[in-house]
Amino acid sequence: MAAQTTQSKALTSPGYLIPFITVTALFFIFGFITNLNMALVPHLKAIFTLPYAWAMLAESAFFLAYFVFSAPTSKLIETIGYKRTMVVSLFIQVIGCLLFIPAARMVSFPLFLTAVFVVGAGVTALQTSANPYVSILGPDSSSSIRLNLAQAFNSIGGTIAPLVAGAYILADPAKLTTPAAVANTVRVPYMLIAAGLLLLGMAVAFMHLPHVEQTQTFRPGKDGDPILSRSIWSYGHTVLGAIGIFLYVGVEVGLASIAVNYFKQQGISTAATASYLVSLYWFGALVGRLLGAGIMTKVNPGKLLGIFGVVAAILIAVSMFTSGNVAIATLVLCGFFNSVMFPNIFTLGIAGLGPMTSKGSGLIMTAVVGGAVIPYLIGAMADKTTIQTAFVIPMVCYLYIAFYGFVGHKPKRTMV
Repeated sequence: MAAQTTQSKALTSPGYLIPFITVTALFFIFGFITNLNMALVPHLKAIFTLPYAWAMLAESAFFLAYFVFSAPTSKLIETIGYKRTMVVSLFIQVIGCLLFIPAARMVSFPLFLTAVFVVGAGVTALQTSANPYVSILGPDSSSSIRLNLAQAFNSIGGTIAPLVAGAYILADPAKLTTPAAVANTVRVPYMLIAAGLLLLGMAVAFMHLPHVEQTQTFRPGKDGDPILSRSIWSYGHTVLGAIGIFLYVGVEVGLASIAVNYFKQQGISTAATASYLVSLYWFGALVGRLLGAGIMTKVNPGKLLGIFGVVAAILIAVSMFTSGNVAIATLVLCGFFNSVMFPNIFTLGIAGLGPMTSKGSGLIMTAVVGGAVIPYLIGAMADKTTIQTAFVIPMVCYLYIAFYGFVGHKPKRTMV
């Protein structure tokens, strides 16, 4: 009995620590790439003198890739396995990064959108394969803890990316008036990123990672397996989890996108200071994920998700009805309470799926397209009313996430 208790509390299964560290490094990559592309939006607006809605298409193109490629990626996982899918995803990102070179040389907004979309396709494949893979490298009881730790590296990459963008990529939009200027600021950094991704992809390809087939609970389905005839839509907790991811990604990206303007309305004098406060919002997610991994050794992941959802909804409500430092601080604190939402919703959403895990992962990752929808809705409502009034949308999103944590995640059907 004692041995069983120790195993249930273990972070990884025996021999899986190095694979866990390796895949966790990939989380840093897609966190970095995601926020790096998001940081390009205001600079593209300046280069091409676009209205704000058009500039936001760069963000929409990235998250649209999740909608288009998540389901095909789940099929790819069933065909070639998790490890090879991760390698393919890194090589796709290499192609996307290299597309920034002709986009910069030609000063072509459509080519920039194409490059962002291709990079997004690679990140989608990486997320769809890496998230469930991390979840299965140990006991079910610690899957949320593993994914929280891995997502913490996602946050580190996301926090560093804006600093890199500001220092090396399109650092001074006022000087970006010629194709040569654009090429000089974009071409070299993205070439270096592409080279790094290529080397990483080759390293992962030759690295020993355990085959998921070794664990019957999470093995990918094979042709002829009768369970694969089921529809993933028949698993209610997975469908509700996909809705949760849609709302979570949307509200996290939406609040970050509108925060600079909101903070300036609340008395912050410069955009630089407002941007620093946004970085604190992302840093809060990093701190929350590190602390959340420890908290979940004592608190049920669903319960913790519910509590964080309620607190975040309260913080947004306070920000809606206050002003100045209080309104600013409550929004920044939402970053901390966002922290455990993605990993907990994801692991709860794929719980009990067995050979259907890749399909469940694909459905949930498709829902990341919420990052292209919810921010637009917040912005549209803010245009017609005020930003504070538009915060009713994030508040509703957080309340749904709380519902999923307390009630909606409980499976009514498993692989049996």
